[in-house]
Amino acid sequence: MSDIAAPARPARSLLSRTALLLILSALILSLSTGIRQSSGLFLSPMAEIGISTSAFSFAIALQSIIWGVSQPFIGMLADRFGTGIVVIGSALVYAAGLLVTASAGSAIGLDIGAGAMAGIGVAGTGLGVMMGIVSRAVPPEKRSQAVGTVAAAGSLATMVIAPFGQWLIDAHGWRMAWTVFAAMAACMAVLALGFGRGRDAVAASAATATPEDGLTLPQVLRVAATHPGYIAMTVAFFACGFQLMFITVHLPSYLVICGLPATLGATAIGVIGLCNTVGTYVVGLLGARYSQRRLLALVYLIRTVFIVIFLALPVSAASTMVFAAAMGLLWLSVAPLVSGLVGRVFGLKHFGALYGFVFLSHQVGSFCGVLLGGIAFDATGSYTTAWLGLIAIGALAFALQWPMDDRTPSERAGAALQPAA
Repeated sequence: MSDIAAPARPARSLLSRTALLLILSALILSLSTGIRQSSGLFLSPMAEIGISTSAFSFAIALQSIIWGVSQPFIGMLADRFGTGIVVIGSALVYAAGLLVTASAGSAIGLDIGAGAMAGIGVAGTGLGVMMGIVSRAVPPEKRSQAVGTVAAAGSLATMVIAPFGQWLIDAHGWRMAWTVFAAMAACMAVLALGFGRGRDAVAASAATATPEDGLTLPQVLRVAATHPGYIAMTVAFFACGFQLMFITVHLPSYLVICGLPATLGATAIGVIGLCNTVGTYVVGLLGARYSQRRLLALVYLIRTVFIVIFLALPVSAASTMVFAAAMGLLWLSVAPLVSGLVGRVFGLKHFGALYGFVFLSHQVGSFCGVLLGGIAFDATGSYTTAWLGLIAIGALAFALQWPMDDRTPSERAGAALQPAA
């Protein structure tokens, strides 16, 4: 009887380990996202030390571009050495950067802390690394749902951190608020201890081998650089970063300019986080049944349509809440779709690096979106130019993403050898 029962133990152990990885990934992603998406709350308070809108925007844009540039390399390290050590180191850099920001006396401190150091920290605690471990931890048929679930849970903290951050600023000042955020970032390093050492243990048993898994990193990068679908998706992802980071940083300031209370901006960001949990989960389920490339294109299109509607109507508390809810439903819904496409086309062996290069485009877009908002406002006293840029780039992303070629390199090579009809 004991011989029959013994084989069940590894399965129970594997299930327990998988559940732990998913829970830890969701918690870390939630803290990382909540802190990052609350940064726009500090724009007005930090004006007391002479930081203008464009200077603040540059620091956050610097964070975005450093996040993007470092993401492929951090992804490579996670692929090679495992997620745990990468997340621990990144979380500590993140916390140190926020402490530097809390003690800043000029824009230089903001650039170093909230810009450069936080950029590295977010790269190692955000979507790129977390989606890698989630994708490896579950079977292919459950991958989209698992990624969607973790990405959805990863937004839960935003609806708490944003209002809490606004309360800290109002009650204790922006320096104390940054310090508390630093403590939150350090908690991510503690959580990452649960990942253990070495490469992700579940990867070998959960991931299904593909022909692309036999390629070395230089080989798969060369193939990706000539894959038209991968290129189209990478370029289109620029629009996602452009739109979302502009909204994260500049929406609170835009609402104040429109005569609405500053607290409404924090509430709107919290609503975005709450609705994102629903939207990302639902899109993750849809991605398991329908074309991921077409769903991704529709996210870009619908998001852009809601921006047009928001600008066309008088700005009020009600219209802002509707806009925040709509954007929240579409916010991180791209995560299960993009990660699913990368895994489906190229396999999971080099997922971190390949997703990292796609995400670099996203962060270049974030850099441009944040910076354009700050420059446009300082130059014209209005955000109109930046809003129009969001609309134009969103439409272009839809046009690029809809016809994406999502065949694997092996499938493309096989099709090329077929004789013409």
